[in-house]
Amino acid sequence: MVFPRDTLAITNETRWIYGKDPNTGAQVHVVRDPPPTYSLRCFVLSRTVKRFHAHAVFEPGAAQLDEAGYRARIRAVLWRSPRRRSEAGEAVVIPGYDGLFAFSEAWPRLFQEECGKGWESYVQRGHWRMVFPFGRRGQEREAAELAAGVRDGRAPVVHLVDFPGLKVNHATVLCDVRQEGVDWVFHMYDPNTPAVPVELRFDGARRQFVMAPVPYFVGGDIDVYEVYCGWLK
Repeated sequence: MVFPRDTLAITNETRWIYGKDPNTGAQVHVVRDPPPTYSLRCFVLSRTVKRFHAHAVFEPGAAQLDEAGYRARIRAVLWRSPRRRSEAGEAVVIPGYDGLFAFSEAWPRLFQEECGKGWESYVQRGHWRMVFPFGRRGQEREAAELAAGVRDGRAPVVHLVDFPGLKVNHATVLCDVRQEGVDWVFHMYDPNTPAVPVELRFDGARRQFVMAPVPYFVGGDIDVYEVYCGWLK
C-alpha cells in the first residue's frame, strides 16, 4: 500500500476529546461538544480500505462518472469479502481518480453513507479474541505474520487493544514495515488521523507492541491481532 494514496480521506471523529494529566501522565478525556457527526467507524473504515485494496483498480485517465455511477462502484467493492482478493480481471474499475484517497476526498458523503454503520464496529466477529491473554510468544508470531502480510500486499487490518484497560480499542490498517535489528516498525493508516501515518513498533527484545502517542491515546504498550482474515476473525 502507498500512503496516503490507497487510504481514505474521511475522518472517524472521536466522541471524546483526549488529553494527558500533567501531574500523573494518565490519559484523561471529556465529552466532545458539540457531539461528532461521524464516529464509531474505525472498523468499517479500515475494512473499506482493505476491500478497495483487494477489489478495486483505479484508472485516472478515464472519464468520471456521476454520483449514481460512483455509488454503484463503491457498493460493488463493499459487497465483496475483505478476506480474499479479486482475481486478475475481476476487480471493480474506478475511473477518474488515481487512488482511494483522491476518490473519497471528492465524494466524502458517498463513503460515509456506504462504508457501514457505527454498530458494526461493536459486533465485528474477531472481538472475542481481545478478552483472552496475549502471550509474548504469540505476539512475536503475530508481528512476524503481520510483517509478511504487509510485504505480500494483504493490507492487514489490526485490532489495537490494552484489555481490560481499554485506553485504546481501535482498528487501523498496516501500510508498510521495516526491520530495525530485532524490532519491526510498522506505519498505519489510522481512520482517526487519516492525514498522517501512525507508528506501531514491535519491540523484539520485550516481544511487545508499542504504539506512538496520538491525539486519542498517550502511547505505550498494547496488544495487537489481525482481523478480517479468517472465519473467526
